[in-house]
Amino acid sequence: MVNVLLAGAVAMFVALFGTPLFIRFLVRRGYGQFIRDDGPTSHHTKRGTPTMGGAVIIGATLLGYGISHLALILLDMSGFVEVTHSRFTISALLVLFLITGLGFIGFLDDYTKIAKQRSLGLTSVEKLAGQTLVAVIFAILALQKPGDATRSPASTAISFVRDTSFDLAVAGPVLGTILFIVWANLLIAGASNGVNLTDGLDGLATGASVMVFGAYSIMGIWQYNQNCQLAPGPNCYDVSDALDLAVVAASVAGATFGFLWWNASPAKIFMGDTGSLALGGGLAGLAITTHTELLLAVLGGLFVLITLSVIIQVASFKLTGKRVFRMAPLQHHFELLGWAEVTIVIRFWIIAGICVAIGLGLFYGEWVANL
Repeated sequence: MVNVLLAGAVAMFVALFGTPLFIRFLVRRGYGQFIRDDGPTSHHTKRGTPTMGGAVIIGATLLGYGISHLALILLDMSGFVEVTHSRFTISALLVLFLITGLGFIGFLDDYTKIAKQRSLGLTSVEKLAGQTLVAVIFAILALQKPGDATRSPASTAISFVRDTSFDLAVAGPVLGTILFIVWANLLIAGASNGVNLTDGLDGLATGASVMVFGAYSIMGIWQYNQNCQLAPGPNCYDVSDALDLAVVAASVAGATFGFLWWNASPAKIFMGDTGSLALGGGLAGLAITTHTELLLAVLGGLFVLITLSVIIQVASFKLTGKRVFRMAPLQHHFELLGWAEVTIVIRFWIIAGICVAIGLGLFYGEWVANL
């Protein structure tokens, strides 16, 4: 538990005090956001605002995770304070790899936009190829059992609040592995692009992400306390490295929360694709390793809602030639209806909070129902 709190605190302070330094660095180099001319006119004033702030979130997350572990190890070795610390685990490192890998793809996209002064960075093929490569590596490694471990970080069984009876491996180990890789790619692409689409207003995606990562911190601690290795029974969680996954979730939540101070309206910096792809990848990685894959759609309900608005808009226009919304993603529809940006952000945060509350209710309710 100390690990979780320390990781979140360290990551938050690194992001809070590191972001203004990064802003100055970006301003000196002229790395500002390029704004589309066909978007809401109110966004034109944001042209030139420093972007790629997701690099701070990633850096603060890695420092929060690493320092929390090292601090407790040193305290334990000193003998002055008796503490229990978790070791560095494969599950946590895989999620951090996914966050960093997708963040790097987002960085390439952001840098291309800045260098070429256009609203489009990498081509859709280049972006998808990069996301797929990182996701495939993650999926393959997540099914391996490290050392003498009895469990792998991920499972071929489709999960909701825990693994269900629907196991992709029923088709055989080889085909099951292939199907899992495809399934993991869908989750990772869906989550990363969902956060990316939500990142259209100051602080919107950042604030919503804090809530979901905070929920995963709570769930990881609960899974650790009710883990099958510590408390075996019919209602235990068969999750590898649950406590360390809570440390990762707290690190991301703290880093994102610290960044929000500077990303809130009027934003002094944008996270860019560097941040949105990294955060989405982190959510998908935690969903897979905590065996709560389908529950992510509830916890991240706001991201799902905004993604659906884009799908509906595109499908409607292609099939009927008419648009359902004035503009997609959904937040821009309300902008064109005359809602103030801050009003939209706060109301969407409320929706995100309700979704997280429902998700946690389903997670805890399932455990209580099985008692």
